[in-house]
Amino acid sequence: MREIKQSAKLQHVRYDVRGPILVEAERLEAEGHSILKLNIGNPAPFGFEAPDAIQRDVVHHLHKSQGYSDSRGIFSARTAVANYYQGKGLTGVEVDDVFIGNGVSELISLVLQAFVDDGNEILIPAPDYPLWTGAVTLAGGTPVHYRCDEANGWNPDLDDIESRITPNTHALVLINPNNPTGAVYSEEIVRGFVDIARRHELVLMCDEIYEKILFDGAVHHHAATFAGDDVLCLTFSGLSKAYRVCGYRSGWLAITGPRHLAADFLEGLTLLANMRMCANVPAQHAIQTALGGYQSIDELIVPGGRFYEQSMLAWRLLNEIPGVSCVKPEGALYCFPRLDPQIYPIQDDQAFVIDLLRAEKILVTHGTGFNWIAPDHFRLVTLPDVDTLTEAIGRISRYLSTIRV
Repeated sequence: MREIKQSAKLQHVRYDVRGPILVEAERLEAEGHSILKLNIGNPAPFGFEAPDAIQRDVVHHLHKSQGYSDSRGIFSARTAVANYYQGKGLTGVEVDDVFIGNGVSELISLVLQAFVDDGNEILIPAPDYPLWTGAVTLAGGTPVHYRCDEANGWNPDLDDIESRITPNTHALVLINPNNPTGAVYSEEIVRGFVDIARRHELVLMCDEIYEKILFDGAVHHHAATFAGDDVLCLTFSGLSKAYRVCGYRSGWLAITGPRHLAADFLEGLTLLANMRMCANVPAQHAIQTALGGYQSIDELIVPGGRFYEQSMLAWRLLNEIPGVSCVKPEGALYCFPRLDPQIYPIQDDQAFVIDLLRAEKILVTHGTGFNWIAPDHFRLVTLPDVDTLTEAIGRISRYLSTIRV
């Protein structure tokens, strides 16, 4: 029989967060080892549960959730999202400007399939959440990575973005708060993105899934509030992180700006939404309750709250390891520490995290998995309680002491 091979479209698609490192972790688990998985921002395994009101509403509406919904999402969910952005100053957002998806990930893929032609260039941060690079590639586009500056708090370099624009550049991606760095961008930076998109007639795609997870007075600025009527802005967000319901797969897309100029694209997006029938219907019923009710995330992100204390602890402990430096996260659920190449001469950071996994049974993700330019970083999820996190970083420190020069 002839060999059955994967599509050639996957040749340059990577998603290392769940790649070979997870395969090795699963092999070790099959041998009976207990693995602490700090590679994925999934709150549930670390004791974070959805607010009771959200769970009750999903259960209450189950009898109404047995059939397909409108492919764009149920009316109450889309209304809640529109009202949420109206409350943020985006008064022009209407129900028909909102699409509900099976998480932000699905919506990113749908948008890029509807938008990208072969060879179109899309500007994406380095480091990035790797789904963006993979989805652009799978859609036939060319991801072009602009630089975020670690020495400047991981802020994007606006001049670097500008220098990478060509006649074939079609969109600019902003991930704010950033995954994996935890950076939260100032109004000046966000306005800079909008200005670049406006001057070069680019679509601005804003991944804002961590918008509610902010520390020490950091302020999140919705790019769409500065984009006005002349920049098409696609804003992605959802319930997964702030409401601790990753498994519900409940995300949304809000479209603002010159929609009359984007009618053909929006027709294509609607076609793709129709082809997948609809998003998971039970989880859509969580959206109205989540956005309109008590915001339980607030107690987690202040001093004394778990998200805050764990992120700050991880940042402090990582910086205490010789040859390791870490920019203080302003938001999200991660640290992205640097390993000094003069002290840790790592050539292959994927091999490094696999060796760490085998030695200490700690699973992290290598920096090049986030399309970073050098094998000198890794991402650590900060979701474990303080005792577990202290033990985990202690094990990382112990392993690093064995490879230090």
